[in-house]
Amino acid sequence: MGRIDGNALDRAVGCLLADRRAGADGQLHAVAVDGKTLRGAARATGRKMHLLAACAHLSGLVLAQLDVGEKTHEITCLQPLLDTLADLAGVVVTSGAMHTQRGHASYLLGRGAHYIVTVKGNQKKFHKQLKSLPWKQIPLLGRTRDTGHGRGEIRRIKVCTVNSLLFPGARQAVQPKRRRVDRKTGKVSIKTAYAVTSLTAEQATPAELARLIRSTGRSKPCTTSET
Repeated sequence: MGRIDGNALDRAVGCLLADRRAGADGQLHAVAVDGKTLRGAARATGRKMHLLAACAHLSGLVLAQLDVGEKTHEITCLQPLLDTLADLAGVVVTSGAMHTQRGHASYLLGRGAHYIVTVKGNQKKFHKQLKSLPWKQIPLLGRTRDTGHGRGEIRRIKVCTVNSLLFPGARQAVQPKRRRVDRKTGKVSIKTAYAVTSLTAEQATPAELARLIRSTGRSKPCTTSET
């Protein structure tokens, strides 16, 4: 076992899982890109190990992972990470605001993939454009209610097709809104977010977009280890 190349084994297992991917009938196949610092693992120098992983939404299985080096950054590792996945055609790649980069979007489109990304202050002009859309005039297209962990949540979503967005291949703007009530204190918090996707209205319903956006934060690696 000591003679095995850990990185090669890692890539082989990831490719095997990617080849056997199986989504629920009628659901888009989605992969979440997410970074995680490993607990109890460090280099000889004492540097904590931070991995960037590509995880299947439905299963949470790690399809690929890459060590984010001390002198690099997650942003520069996304494309090398996804290069290890042979086939991205038709796959929806989701990620947090850190990876809302025009270069990433062009890369995914070039590989025949789709994307859904959240937009925050790191893209100020783009965020301002999304925020200024006439959301009050756009009808509510989805509403769900959840309870658990001592709180109740209502999630709403609005979606509109916009052809002049300041992002490569963007076809729809999305406004997810969450209203959370703490049952013990009665405190109410409302959070409004913005996202964009290359998926058209014909390719994904508002309910599918809501599921994919929400799943992005939930699709943590079920096992992320260094062999």
